[in-house]
Amino acid sequence: MEHIYAALLLHKLGKEVNEENVKKVIAAAGQEVDETKIKSLIASLKGVDIAKELENASLVAASSSGGSEAPKEEKKVEAPKEEKKEAAAEGLSSLFG
Repeated sequence: MEHIYAALLLHKLGKEVNEENVKKVIAAAGQEVDETKIKSLIASLKGVDIAKELENASLVAASSSGGSEAPKEEKKVEAPKEEKKEAAAEGLSSLFG
């Protein structure tokens, strides 16, 4: 995971995301440098527009976190809990009544 963070940090700073720079970031953070993971990361990022991918990820996160649908679902979940509490109270009163 730290390799991905290193790539994101380099991108944010406007530096080139390459093996050498990722190694420097990982080493500066005090982590052990794993050459194979770094090579794999760089190969998988080849041809990827990181800025565009981050923008798409932000849009997906924003659309799933907001909206008027979430409170409706919460109300549906709360109703059964109230019913269970009432049923439990009735059960307890029958024990003592």
